[in-house]
Amino acid sequence: MKQAVQLKKTYGKAVFSRMKHVRYLGWEDAFDVEFEDGLCFLEPHAAIRKTNRITPGAAPVRVEVDEELGSHFKVTYDTGETAEVSWSFVRETPPPK
Repeated sequence: MKQAVQLKKTYGKAVFSRMKHVRYLGWEDAFDVEFEDGLCFLEPHAAIRKTNRITPGAAPVRVEVDEELGSHFKVTYDTGETAEVSWSFVRETPPPK
């Protein structure tokens, strides 16, 4: 199914907005990311795991949004690994190859 409106902008074209809230949804295996301007995205856990080279069996234990800048969130796993995800990873589409 094709969406009528493309919310993600092309790489380098998105406007910064602070992250307001992030939570892990176990039944979706994804992160629900909410921004201060009202936009919400459901970011697949597989994409974050692949980008940060996280072990396949690792489970998220804690999700924290950077309080000072609101520019990224950090995921801590039960294996001791951490993944940092910036606002641009969530709001922008990757550049073409």
